[in-house]
Amino acid sequence: MSQEIDAAYRECARITREQARNFSWGIRLLPAPKRTALSAVYAVARRIDDIGDGTLPAEDKLRRLADARAGATAPAARPDDLVLLALDDAAHRLPIPLDAFGELVDGCEMDVTGTSYDTLDDLVHYCRCVAGSIGRLSLGVFDPRLSGADFGEAAGLADALGVALQLTNILRDIREDLGNGRVYLPKQDLALFGCELAVLPDGTLDPQDGALAEVIRFEAARAWGWYDRGLRLLRVLDRRSSACCAAMAGIYRELLERIAADPSLVMRGRMSLPARDKLRVAGRSLVRAGGPRG
Repeated sequence: MSQEIDAAYRECARITREQARNFSWGIRLLPAPKRTALSAVYAVARRIDDIGDGTLPAEDKLRRLADARAGATAPAARPDDLVLLALDDAAHRLPIPLDAFGELVDGCEMDVTGTSYDTLDDLVHYCRCVAGSIGRLSLGVFDPRLSGADFGEAAGLADALGVALQLTNILRDIREDLGNGRVYLPKQDLALFGCELAVLPDGTLDPQDGALAEVIRFEAARAWGWYDRGLRLLRVLDRRSSACCAAMAGIYRELLERIAADPSLVMRGRMSLPARDKLRVAGRSLVRAGGPRG
């Protein structure tokens, strides 16, 4: 590995270590070649997300997202960019579907333009863009060496797991997102329970006489279904990749479990698991991961 590429991977590792509060626990379980590659994928994805979540005017965000799309899908054209240099090297070593970054940009553009979601299908499309894409990119790093229909099925499972994680994110961040003018819960679901998201004077979400808790539990049950499907992916991965995937999913599953048990937690603020619990999930995933050794 050249010094320049080594420096590029170190930069991606720094970004992942400092900013991937949940994913980094799983990434640590991978062998070095895959760990560096997934860190490069994360660093590029984080760059795209930061544009969408930033404070620039919408027009400037869309222009920067277009530039990020061009760089992420053709990183070889940006040799002076350390993060893209690492991604390009990783994509030459592993079958990473770079076009999936374009879908991530599509999802971020939905956020910038203020897209709302009438139905579950509308929301699932968004989740597939912003998180299913990451699942498919990660599958390329895991490189299960499947062929034809088997790989297509695995990609579908990776996509489903991404949807599960994003639905969990949406429930976790419901109060913060509303403060930023974003409502992801489908309008049909809110109407079903007679619920309208609103903030009380103390900054917490209005429980709507218990209706909001019912909506949250309803959406959590849907997310469990996506986890049930997506976690079938573990069966086709090598042991270390399976452990990585299980750790990432396990942290979010524990978050979802706590949210469903006490929806008031997300009405009051943004919740997260303590580091000790994340370490426990990661360790358990490494021990219990199934699939072929590798």
